[in-house]
Amino acid sequence: MTELTQTELREYFRPNFWPNTPDILTEQMQTGGRATFIHRLVLAATLSSSYGIYGPAFELQEHEPVAHGREEYDHSEKYEIRDWNLENPRSLAKLVGRVNAIRRENPALHSMDGFRFHHIDNDNMLIYSKATADRSNAVLVVVNLDPYAKQAGWTHLWLDDLGVTEHDRPFQVHDLLTDARFVWRGSGNFVELDPQKIPAHVFRIRRRVRDERDFATYQ
Repeated sequence: MTELTQTELREYFRPNFWPNTPDILTEQMQTGGRATFIHRLVLAATLSSSYGIYGPAFELQEHEPVAHGREEYDHSEKYEIRDWNLENPRSLAKLVGRVNAIRRENPALHSMDGFRFHHIDNDNMLIYSKATADRSNAVLVVVNLDPYAKQAGWTHLWLDDLGVTEHDRPFQVHDLLTDARFVWRGSGNFVELDPQKIPAHVFRIRRRVRDERDFATYQ
């Protein structure tokens, strides 16, 4: 991502990120369970302005390889006609729809510009942001890369990249996946993610402002 957004590649190369493909079933997806599918979806959809998935196999979390040590789906559509149970309650279709809605509603996710890695003091977690040039729309993503265990850490944010210019003022982070809202202050804030619930936050940054009645609000 650093190379794609901060070198000459940004002038002519636009990546298309896929959490899975018809030909590749990674070892992590074979063993990591539902949390791995979700965090790979969030990474692909928020890191790149263009992403795709190999649909029903991903939504239904197919994870059986054709043989041990192989990265190819058992019962691949390349070799047989499949009858997909798209009504399976375990399907990720609704989550995929929500992620796509977040992409549509946030201009920061429409391009590769305005990307920045931030720091978190846990190597099992990844944190990064995208923002429009005027910082009117900023999205901060935190992902737990461990599909088995709860992970937590303290952030070290580049606040100016998030449009938070008054560093001593509180601001709100609104999780667009779950609708949870938290009030943060400054660069260091505590984050915890349980992969058995959801392994990622996709935060919209909402800065504290005052309206004409002098009430503090977030926008």
